[in-house]
Order: sequence, then structure tokens, then C-alpha cells
Amino acid sequence: MMSRRLIFSTLLFVLSFFPRLATAGEFQDDLKARRARAMERLGPESMLILWSAPTKVYSHDVNYEYRQDSNLYYLTGIDQEDTTLVLMPGNLTRKEILFVKERNPLREHWTGHILSKEEATTQSGVEKVYLATEFEPFIRTILSRQPYDLPRYSSSPEFDIFFKALTGGRARLELILSPKPGLFERLGPTFEFANRVKERSTGLLIQDATDLLRDLRQVKTPYERKVLERSVEISNSAHLAGMKTARPGAYEYEVKAAIEQVYKSSGALGWGYPPIVGSGPNTNILHYEKSNRRMEAGDLLLVDAAANYEYLTGDITRTYPVSGTFSPLQKDIYRIVLAAQEQGMKIAKPGVRLSDIHEKTVQVVKEGLLKLGLITETAGDQYRTWYTHGACHFIGMDVHDVGDYDRPLEPGMAFVIEPGLYILDGALENLPKSPENDTFSQKVRPAFEKYKNIGVRIEDSFILTESGLKQLSARVPRTIEEIESFMQTHSKPSASR
Repeated sequence: MMSRRLIFSTLLFVLSFFPRLATAGEFQDDLKARRARAMERLGPESMLILWSAPTKVYSHDVNYEYRQDSNLYYLTGIDQEDTTLVLMPGNLTRKEILFVKERNPLREHWTGHILSKEEATTQSGVEKVYLATEFEPFIRTILSRQPYDLPRYSSSPEFDIFFKALTGGRARLELILSPKPGLFERLGPTFEFANRVKERSTGLLIQDATDLLRDLRQVKTPYERKVLERSVEISNSAHLAGMKTARPGAYEYEVKAAIEQVYKSSGALGWGYPPIVGSGPNTNILHYEKSNRRMEAGDLLLVDAAANYEYLTGDITRTYPVSGTFSPLQKDIYRIVLAAQEQGMKIAKPGVRLSDIHEKTVQVVKEGLLKLGLITETAGDQYRTWYTHGACHFIGMDVHDVGDYDRPLEPGMAFVIEPGLYILDGALENLPKSPENDTFSQKVRPAFEKYKNIGVRIEDSFILTESGLKQLSARVPRTIEEIESFMQTHSKPSASR
């Protein structure tokens, strides 16, 4: 009997790993395909080098939690510092080369496990792995047109295509060179490396690989789509937890804590960006960080938050009344924003650009603001007083993900639609001084005083699929009726003072 139980428990233990192993294998296959597409774009006479993100000091001898460079993670799946990837598409066998830091038991005692070379191969799928200390001699040897890590005096055609390109002045060194520093700004490590190579090597053209990685990352692979959907699903649950926590007398940070608890308990790495949780007048602060105000009856609460799950993040914003019911004035503003988003959603199809979606939201916003008396005409830019940002951006490994905004939408692209109106106290006083603005300010002043301090943003994450637009964040209440029903159903007693 004991033997059978032991066998059965062992079998369950082993089987429990199968889903995780299947996912890991799928991820490695996707990484391999990503690198293959990158090398196809690079061509045989090029060398791409990507470095890991540096660690950053939080305070004294304490670092911020480490976050890998998005481009390096996109091609390797390695989230460890001191990692370098080299792609040489023209090589016979060593097209992918990884450099990782050496294992150190003393260091690991303090900071945790360091990947061995074998583990780096298992995690990334890159077979040729060296220690980080070998990167400099590797580059020096290759740029000297000598094979690296081959028997001395042996003849090998392994690197011949790149060497011939070097000799002919056609070889390209591809680096991420954006954003470019100003003329008098300090050069970063990548630019310093590029300058050292330029001074010491001939026959090598240095080019910016930013657009190449941007274009690859802009269209999500089927694997990325699946992970992104899971990431946004976690964010959906987090928003619902935050809505259940909000009530008069509670603090903004209580809602924030409820959201972040869901992230961690659901297996996310944490937040994809610091949560924005602003109530009352704080709804008008686009990147509000404090989260220390006590919510009052009648307040709106604006929550902009999303999880980072396996290095993919969506972006969701909801604005809702902490007392459970919108006031008539709050509804006036909310209806305009909601209508603008819905019209933007209707035209989000293949061939359309994000700028087209934004302009559609602008049309709706202008008409709504004119009816409320917050602008006096729709021909100009008066609406910008209250609509202060764009309606769309790409999402993915970064919440404001890389992408060509002039590129028409196609299946696999992920983005948000997020119109917002902010009747910010002091907005009229801060307009540039001119006769036109003075007249505008006088005419809209009564409406401004009526709606002052109301801020509303509605944001959803979408992915364009082969069958149409898919709203990933649809589970979070969005209409006035849905929000009021949810808040009233899940309302808690006001917090005591």
C-alpha cells in the first residue's frame, strides 16, 4: 500500500510540471523564431549586439527590483543582468552567441541563483554560451578577422562571410542607438562602445537596429498574444478588486494595495507601470503617484493600472464613483468620453492608423464639449484645453510599446483606445495670453465652474485579430449602468474617520 501511494504521489508531482514545461518549450520555440526573423532582416554580413539592462540603485546599497531590457528579453527570455547577445547570421553554425556572468557561490548566497551556461541555453535556446568576461576578447578577435574559440592555426570557414564583408568594407555592426543623446549630453555605454569600435576597426559600418526590433515587436506572435491575454485577464481581476475596495473614507492606497495583491497572487511579476489611483481633484493628474488622499462621498476615482505577466503588459483605466452613483454633472463628462471611445473602437480595423482612431475620438469630444459650453467652436483646438493627450498607443513588452505609428493596423498588433477629459482647476488661467484665449476663457467660464475638478479617462486594451478587434479588458465594467450596478452590489460601509 505504501509503495502504491509513493508511486501515485510521485506521478502527480511529475505531471504537475507538464503544463509548465510545455509552456517553457513553446516559449523557447517562439524565441528561436524571433531570432530567425531578426537574422533574416539583418542579412549575412552583419553583427547585432544587445546588452542587458544595468542594475539601478534605489538607496545606498539597495537596488531597485531588476527589470531586463525589453529587446534583449524579446530575443533571449533571459532576465538576468550582465547578459549580452550577439547575432551573426552569416556564420555557418554559430549564428547565436550568448554571454552570461560567471557563477559565484558567495554572490549567490547574497543575491540568489546565477544561471549556469547550460541553464542559459535551456532558458533561451541559444546553444553557444560563453562567460561575460569573454565578450571583449571575442569582439577583439572577430574584428581582427580571426576565428574565436577554435584551435590555433586551424582553418575554419565559420566566420568567413563576415570576415570577407569586413575586408570589403561592407560589414555592419547593428546596435540600439535610440534615443540619441544631445550634442552636449553624456554618451551612454552603447554609444561609447560604438565610438571605440569605430576608432579601432576598419571596414565596419555602424547602424541603428532600433527600427528592426521595433518592427518585429510591433506584430505579436501567437504565443505573445496568448500571454498578453493572460496578462490583461490578471489586470481585469485586479481592477475589480480595486472597485470593491473603493468607498468614501478609504484611502487611495487601499485601492492600490488591493490591485497589487491580485498581481502577485496571480503569478504576475508585478505592475507593468506604477498604478495611478487618483480621487477627486487627483483624477486630473495624468501620472498621479502619491495615492495618499482620503476619498470622500461624491468623488470620482480614476484608476489606471495593469500587470506585468511574463514581460507583457496591457493598459486599463476606469473612472467610477466611490459612493456608487455618478452625479448628473459627472455623467455629462463620462458620456462624452465613453462615446468617443466607442466610435474609436468602431473604426479600429486593418488598414486604419492609430492617428485615425484618435481623430475620430476628437470629433466626438468636440461635439460633446460644445454642447456643454466648454468650447465655443469645433473648428480649432479649443478642445485641447480639456483633452490633453492622444487616444492610442501600442502595448506589449512596454506599456507604451515600440511601434511605427504611421504603419496601418494589421492582425497581431496590440494597442489601447483611451480618450479622456480633464476639467482641471486653473486650466483657463494657464492658457497662453492672447485676445482669442481671453475671449474663449470668458465665454466658457460658467461651464468650467460647473464641471471643475471632474476628470474622466476610459481605457481598454485591444488586439487586432484575423477575425476583428478583440477587447481584452471587457470584463471590467465600463458603461455608467455597468459601473453603478457593480459598485452598488459590492459596496462596503464607508470607512470610519
